[in-house]
Amino acid sequence: MDMLVKLYALPPAGDVFERLGKAAIMTRRALAPEKHTIVGWVRENFSEHWASEVDVAFSRQPVSCFIAVRQKTSLGFACHDATCPNFFGPTGVNPNERKSGIGKALLFNCLEAMKQQGYGYAIIGGVGPAAFYAKTVGAIPIEGSEPGIYHGLL
Repeated sequence: MDMLVKLYALPPAGDVFERLGKAAIMTRRALAPEKHTIVGWVRENFSEHWASEVDVAFSRQPVSCFIAVRQKTSLGFACHDATCPNFFGPTGVNPNERKSGIGKALLFNCLEAMKQQGYGYAIIGGVGPAAFYAKTVGAIPIEGSEPGIYHGLL
C-alpha cells in the first residue's frame, strides 16, 4: 500500500537531528562523486531494485538521495522522486543501526526537500513499516493503492 503525508503539517524534527549529532552521525544530501559507493552499498545491503532507484535519484538536480554517515561509513540512505515524482523511497538503514533515529532523520531530510520543491503532499510508495510512518509524520493509507506502481515489477 501507499501512504500520504501532509508536507505542510510536518512535526518538528530538531530533537532527532540533535540526538544523531551527539552520536557523531550526520545526515546530508549525497554528492555526485559518491554515486558509485552509495549505489554499490545499497545493492550489497538491500536489493538491485533499490540500487536502481538510488541510481536514478543521483540523476536529479539537486540529487534526491540523502545519506547517513559516521566517520566515512555509510549507515543509511533515503531517496525521493526516484521512481515517480512526489514519491518518497526507497529508504534503508544498516540493521545494526536501526532504532537510533537514522531512519527518522533521513525521512525528514527527504520530506523537507520535497516541501521546498513546492509539494503540499508526499506519497510513500509500497510502504513496509506503516505504523512507523503514521506515528512519525502522520502518514495515512491511500485506499486502493495496492499493488500500486510496483505492480508487475520485473
